[in-house]
Amino acid sequence: MPDDGTIIDIIGGTDVIVQKAKAPNESVYVDGFNVGARQEVVLRDRQSLAEQGMFVIIATVNIRTGKLRKSPDIISRGFVYLRENQQMLSEARVLIKKTVENYTVRQNPIDLDSIKDELADIVSGFLMQKTNKSPMVIPVLIGI
Repeated sequence: MPDDGTIIDIIGGTDVIVQKAKAPNESVYVDGFNVGARQEVVLRDRQSLAEQGMFVIIATVNIRTGKLRKSPDIISRGFVYLRENQQMLSEARVLIKKTVENYTVRQNPIDLDSIKDELADIVSGFLMQKTNKSPMVIPVLIGI
């Protein structure tokens, strides 16, 4: 059994010649349509998602008032089963609403990107405290 990178010539279907030279044999990462070097950030994110899951927050913010139009939608994958954690979800929705509205009070114009960052930090801490897990928190704020 040859090692990776070993070059072997087969002549006439029976004669085998092992070359002294070696072919390049680094690992190649295949991701859908992309083939090439490993992207450490992608691998780290996938590992985190596999181990801790994700928690997506979708909220519509009134740009003039900073108030939420309705209760934020929450999508959880690989983190907790939402139907069994309604109390925690209710608390998370209240925390999200308070966080968005508290941070928009001092802003004119409202900077949704800074609010997203703050929201991700606060909700991550809340989820860690409640579950001892640290899912990837992805806030999606839509300004209207």
